[in-house]
Amino acid sequence: MTSTAGEAPLWQPAPERVEAAAVTRFQRWAAERYGAPADGGYAALHRWSVQELDTFWQAVADWFDVRFSTPFETVIGDRAMPGAQWFPGATLNYAEHALRTAEDPLGADVPALLYVDETHTQTAVSRRELRRQVGALADELRALGVTPGDRVSGYLPNIPQAVVAFLATAAVGAIWTSCAPDFGARSVLDRFQQVEPVVLFTVDGYRYGGKEHDRTGTVAELRRELPTLRAVVHIPLLGTDAPEGALEWTALTAASDIEPVFEQVPFDHPLWVLYSSGTTGLPKAIVQSQGGILLEHFKQLGLHCDLGPGDRFFWYTSTGWMMWNFLVSGLLTGTTVVLYDGSPGFPDVSAQWRVAEQTGATLFGTSAAYVMACRKADIHPGRDFDLSRVQCVATTGSPLPPDGFRWLHDEVAEDLWIASVSGGTDVCSCFAGAVPTLPVHIGELQAPCLGTDLQSWDPAGEPLTGEVGELVVTAPMPSMPVRFWNDPDGSRYHDSYFDVYPGVWRHGDWITLTDRGSVVIHGRSDSTLNRQGVRMGSADIYEAVERLPEIRESLVIGVEEPDGGYWMPLFLHLAEGAVLDDDLRAGIERTIRESLSPRHVPDEIIEVPGIPHTLTGKRIEVPVKRLLQGTELSKAVNAGSVDNLELLHFYEELGRRRR
Repeated sequence: MTSTAGEAPLWQPAPERVEAAAVTRFQRWAAERYGAPADGGYAALHRWSVQELDTFWQAVADWFDVRFSTPFETVIGDRAMPGAQWFPGATLNYAEHALRTAEDPLGADVPALLYVDETHTQTAVSRRELRRQVGALADELRALGVTPGDRVSGYLPNIPQAVVAFLATAAVGAIWTSCAPDFGARSVLDRFQQVEPVVLFTVDGYRYGGKEHDRTGTVAELRRELPTLRAVVHIPLLGTDAPEGALEWTALTAASDIEPVFEQVPFDHPLWVLYSSGTTGLPKAIVQSQGGILLEHFKQLGLHCDLGPGDRFFWYTSTGWMMWNFLVSGLLTGTTVVLYDGSPGFPDVSAQWRVAEQTGATLFGTSAAYVMACRKADIHPGRDFDLSRVQCVATTGSPLPPDGFRWLHDEVAEDLWIASVSGGTDVCSCFAGAVPTLPVHIGELQAPCLGTDLQSWDPAGEPLTGEVGELVVTAPMPSMPVRFWNDPDGSRYHDSYFDVYPGVWRHGDWITLTDRGSVVIHGRSDSTLNRQGVRMGSADIYEAVERLPEIRESLVIGVEEPDGGYWMPLFLHLAEGAVLDDDLRAGIERTIRESLSPRHVPDEIIEVPGIPHTLTGKRIEVPVKRLLQGTELSKAVNAGSVDNLELLHFYEELGRRRR
């Protein structure tokens, strides 16, 4: 076990910054009102937040002035996971909190949203205008017969209309769900067909990488294949007329005198459905609650990210990733949310830094992969752009390698809070990450988050310090799923997180908790693919590829590399007589891109003599991943569980060559 206590931090917050941080003020206030420890800093506050879970979350609700229209009976009813009951008896509305800053006449004209596209044209939407549009659209949704619990879907890029549609859906008490328009029809239908939406908001296309991408054909297919739709709303991003039978966005948001009506719903009423792919079957349709997300995001954005009025919050994301939902919640803290719709690298790799400069972002969030791409391209953002307003650069999607920390420190600013954060779509939040009052050490996440009893466990369920173990959460969090869609007995939900350690959330990441309380993430402990923070199921890729007659069978593996890269090879066992030439490679990439998304296209396509299986016929993914990472064959796989051990020597040799 290695000790980390002696290493000097890369960054230390100045005393005045610690004093000004919301989490410092919260701790002082909670010490007076709720018995939190006044001394001992963040470590003491975190300990209290997990030991006194009920009191902590009541304090969060009080500090952020959560409006319960009917009071709660208790903070946590049944504490069992899965199925913990939060704030039973309480009713509220998420959208009411996201829009309440517009109630103050002095702040009503402050931008709620700043929208930037690839031309770097900037459009502001004020708090007052956002509230007006949401009020008008919510009224129209009700007129269309949308009621609490109905599903409303968006096939939309990261544009203001997506935020308006989501908030109007939440105001009505309906359930939001979205996909980005780079998803092919099959990918979208695999998601939306599960939840049977009654309304679809859609664009005619989108702009990415300097090109226009028409989506009218895909939209027509979605309309045909979603029989529950009562209405389709057309947003003419590329300027086309609405297709027959579709409603015009401008008509539905035109009313100027309709005050939003916020349906008061139970705390655990669904807010949205997010999707996360496992290794088999359809994507998991994860249901999170209005109240749970409201509290978790208030805590995460207001205390951990230290965001408030006057801040500008930019995270590069699409509507198909949980970070979009997280970004929109910046509205809760009165923060101006920056929406960028475009390629992360157009017209060059500096694109995101340019947006951060132009919008005056105070917190800029991106992927670890983007940081490493900037380092590789040898750009100098701190020299070439005015980033003086950027207080924090946050990264997620994959662990930020040590060289990424050093590059941000050297090339952006020395006095820069670097927040590497880690969580999951499954909770739409972070388990560990940003703390404005703690030092930053190279290669480490600052600490577990408040109210999150994060531990590292060995296979026997014993906690570890200074050694690699499974990431577990031993007490409930309010944003944990209330259920999965179409999972009536809860078996899929249970098997996703609770099948290894009964009653304890196992996330599927390898982590180390250091003796100073920081966290190191080592990547996935299972075979789920994780590219730029978006988890994808291998099953989707198999389905697409194996439609081709030349392919007998395939195997796709995602490998986290020591330098922070992510290598995703596709192995093919070809049909007799087939040849892996340039035409077949291009055909495979085209098939994957069109039926799934560009993100699913592998880094390399490799012919193999055969695909190994378990004795029950399942493809062996995790052992192959271990072999590719350099593990010896005897340690990577139980020889008695494999149908043809000889096949694994190919992957072992490939792993050895790549080291």
